[in-house]
Amino acid sequence: MKPVPYPTIQRFPLYLEVIKQLQIAGIKTISATDIAQNLGFTNIQVRKDIGYTGIIGKPKIGYNIKELEKVITSFLGWQNTNDAILIGVGALGSALLGYKGFEDYGLNIISGFDVNKKIVGKKIHGKTIMHIDDLKSQVKRLKVSIGILTVNQSSAQQVTDLMVKAGIRGIWNFSSENLKVPNDIVVQRENLSASLALLSVKLSHKFKTKQ
Repeated sequence: MKPVPYPTIQRFPLYLEVIKQLQIAGIKTISATDIAQNLGFTNIQVRKDIGYTGIIGKPKIGYNIKELEKVITSFLGWQNTNDAILIGVGALGSALLGYKGFEDYGLNIISGFDVNKKIVGKKIHGKTIMHIDDLKSQVKRLKVSIGILTVNQSSAQQVTDLMVKAGIRGIWNFSSENLKVPNDIVVQRENLSASLALLSVKLSHKFKTKQ
């Protein structure tokens, strides 16, 4: 199987959003052109991306919309729910704990960890907050392999080391730290500053074109 480019993987959730919206509208079939027009992409790009899933559309008709949704969801591994824990229950961490949309993408945050005695033992958005000293025992008990890191930069590496020792194998990193982990650990960094930079540049270009 050919390696799938990361940009393609990043576009698939956008395709799913379009598919779900059109399904609600009662649409039964969908083409690469339909998706491209909704997102401002090219037909060729969308068709090439979908090709990685192995699904074959019908000429002049496209794809059965339910089948395409199922194929993309399966391709992303979202048909099965993955449990996760979150470390760092500050403003961002609390917000992520309360975000219900993760469940649509096969992610279920089951608990949070922190060192703040004011919140340890309490529930935030229905999720129990535990002390980070209990991380290893809880990861083993809960049988989770995904950890979401929302601590500040100064403690990010230290907490990451604890996560790895506890048995976490995949880390979604919301800190600004470039984490150092063993080769068998997967890290996905969510660079908020980079996203903000892109927004600022795009907004600046929009203003310039209107002048």
